[in-house]
Amino acid sequence: MQSFLSRKAQAIEPYVPGEQPKTADIIKLNTNENPFPPSPKVLEAISGQVEKLRLYPEIDGETLRCAIAKNEGLQPDEVFVGNGSDEVLAFCFPAFFNADEEIFMPEITYTFYEVYATLFGNAFRKIPMIDTLDVDVDKLLSGSGGVILANPNAPTSKVLPLETIEKMALKQLEKGKVLVVDEAYAAFTDQPSAATLISKYPNLCVTRTMSKDHSMAGLRVGYALGQASLLSGLIRIKDSFNSYPLDRLAIVGATAAIEDVAYFNDCMSSIKATRAYFTEGLRARGFVLPDSNTNFVFCRHESVSGKFIFDELRKRNILVRRFDKPAIREYMRMTIGTQEQMKTVLSALDEILK
Repeated sequence: MQSFLSRKAQAIEPYVPGEQPKTADIIKLNTNENPFPPSPKVLEAISGQVEKLRLYPEIDGETLRCAIAKNEGLQPDEVFVGNGSDEVLAFCFPAFFNADEEIFMPEITYTFYEVYATLFGNAFRKIPMIDTLDVDVDKLLSGSGGVILANPNAPTSKVLPLETIEKMALKQLEKGKVLVVDEAYAAFTDQPSAATLISKYPNLCVTRTMSKDHSMAGLRVGYALGQASLLSGLIRIKDSFNSYPLDRLAIVGATAAIEDVAYFNDCMSSIKATRAYFTEGLRARGFVLPDSNTNFVFCRHESVSGKFIFDELRKRNILVRRFDKPAIREYMRMTIGTQEQMKTVLSALDEILK
């Protein structure tokens, strides 16, 4: 049968998101969602906008940008907002990277980067990890083009210190190229954000999502932080694609979430405490895993197949993520849920490991 798809659409291999089960009896720990609901102030803010849905939203999300800027100690024109950090990251490729210059990225990282590069026609190179899980910073900086990485990294859960990120920003600045740091999980580490370096480095773009830390995966809000001159590139791409990426509900809901700092801090404390409890439980059962700086752990068992454990957990209605790649196929990524959910997972692992 004749295909009416373009050659690009036929050839590209799209990103594969984590499974979204349709039943309610699953302990869903495969997509790094927050186990807690959004701030109660989010619902209140959204409810007040329903009758205004006939009107277009703010074209630049100014209300939300001002709230984020205040929270970060930046100016509103140093904040760009979009429909989830996936969209913001996608805009980075045509905004900052030339097609004929290789983008360097870690081999084990968020796989959407490779998809974006292919979609927008960017040359790219994946840099092998050190000892499977560690980013090879020197080789990442050895190219002549842009660099993109997640910090903390996904799926490894490891974080590079701020001084290393600054070293990377400086090296890229000397080359006249951009460094994009994807901080989707930055709230779950105690390390200062790369956003603290923005005033010094006009080539540094920091992206965030509100899906994980603010419990808003269903509302789709992401943002970028950087000097206004750099973010102007994202604005140009946005306005060539969709002038209204955030709707009214997303703008006011995300603003309310950002402003409810006390609720946010309580959720972060609870997740970190459960993460510590679960990490200790895994290690006591023979699992090997780095200290996590995210809302998930990346683990393998010292003697039992990762696929076997993954399949057995699935039989018990516990859904985690496994990547069938040679270097990490024995590892599983397990989201930190509630304390009760993680107790259930540990009990299930006891059964499986027998």
